[in-house]
Amino acid sequence: MSARPEPLLRLRLAAAVYRFRESLFLLPALIVVGGVLLAELGHAVDRAIGADRAVPGTLAMSSNTATWLLSTVAGAMITTAGVVFSLTVVSLQLASSQFSPRVMRSFVRDRLSQVVIGLLIATFVYCVLTLRYISADPDSPAPRITLTVAVGLAVATVLLIVAHLDHLARGLQVGYVVRAIAAEGREVIEHRQHAGHSPRASAEEPRHEGADTLTVPAPRDGWVTQAPGDRMLAAVPPRTTVRLETRIGAYIHEGEPLVTVWPVPADTRGVLRRLSATVTVADTRTMQHDVDFAIRQLVDIGLRALSAAINDPTTAVEVTLRIGGLLRRLLVCDLPPVVMGGPEGRALVRPWDLSHEDYIAHGFDQLRQASVTQPHVVTALLRVLRMLITLVQEADRPEHVPALRRQMQLLLAAVEQQPGLHPEDLDRLRAVASGDDPADRSRPRQHSRWNPSAGRHGIGPGDAASRAASPASSSPSE
Repeated sequence: MSARPEPLLRLRLAAAVYRFRESLFLLPALIVVGGVLLAELGHAVDRAIGADRAVPGTLAMSSNTATWLLSTVAGAMITTAGVVFSLTVVSLQLASSQFSPRVMRSFVRDRLSQVVIGLLIATFVYCVLTLRYISADPDSPAPRITLTVAVGLAVATVLLIVAHLDHLARGLQVGYVVRAIAAEGREVIEHRQHAGHSPRASAEEPRHEGADTLTVPAPRDGWVTQAPGDRMLAAVPPRTTVRLETRIGAYIHEGEPLVTVWPVPADTRGVLRRLSATVTVADTRTMQHDVDFAIRQLVDIGLRALSAAINDPTTAVEVTLRIGGLLRRLLVCDLPPVVMGGPEGRALVRPWDLSHEDYIAHGFDQLRQASVTQPHVVTALLRVLRMLITLVQEADRPEHVPALRRQMQLLLAAVEQQPGLHPEDLDRLRAVASGDDPADRSRPRQHSRWNPSAGRHGIGPGDAASRAASPASSSPSE
């Protein structure tokens, strides 16, 4: 583990790049600037070569035809840009109403949409700027390089529009949305595993009873998106303890305690400035270092699917499976310790960080409470919980088993209190929870015997239970 803290400039740059990815303006604006520069560069090349000189692979036409062509392309591009903007707004509205308002960020940060919008405006700007260099003489030759680039931009834009429509149609599918959120959550977990924790874990939590403390207030309202421990330790003098009074992914109000430091350092003002700079407070919650935000988005989609207005239990099942996939990676990785020791007697205390039990509760509590009237979703929840129990037992992490078993017990208790549930359905759910899953393909399949007294297509005594226990009665993924 490296003892050197990550440079603060790199952290600020990473935050800026993340905001750049989630902006629907910045990348299109850069592409438009590129269109302006390309128009000036094309004119400079044409002027250096000469309009009368033939260049292989370029288009030759009169100035009158070139003016008509550029005007037509410019008008078509700005009109199509309005259509693409409308489609983008409609897709954001559908995502917000069908899935969750927090899912809109996935559509805004879509790279293809940003490129298409930017290229449409850039082509329009390129054609308008190029019209200045077309000769007023209708019979004079038009600049070859500039016109060839204009036609190339128009063709590329049309192809990208078709690709964008295909991408937008697939992007509105719930499977694509939850897969994208889960994939980003996995990236956060993998980054945490590969980055490691540069400060070493400390066995004892430092106390400050009777000692003077220095409180760093929150500079603004917002969501805590970054709080690197190595940078916080580097911001204080030796033999100093830093206590983070919040966590990544939490909302904090201006003036609330952000960091507590003891003993009070001599350079109070400098320490206040440096510590305040190490914790990033943003207007919106991001998934840059916050895997709990991925779980939050998936749970929101599942809750919306279970609502009376949507009533889509199949989507809730898929969300449950994706949450199980995230927790499979999260429950077997080490989280940052509550107390971390640094060089020269420094210590960092992070008492509010989420534990594995918190992640389990955030992933299943609300879905468990909302799904009690949907046995199909309850079955999926029980199977995912059962899978996670097996995983943590095999990974030698039995401390997570009680939290997972408690989720199963609470779910079954709530289901048993539901009126109108058929006893066979309840028995089947209990079997799934106990590990005697009818859909477990590792168990031998039971074939019912034909009973002549029941008729050609009838079933004999006890065959109903056998059929309910057969793998064909339920899919393991449901």
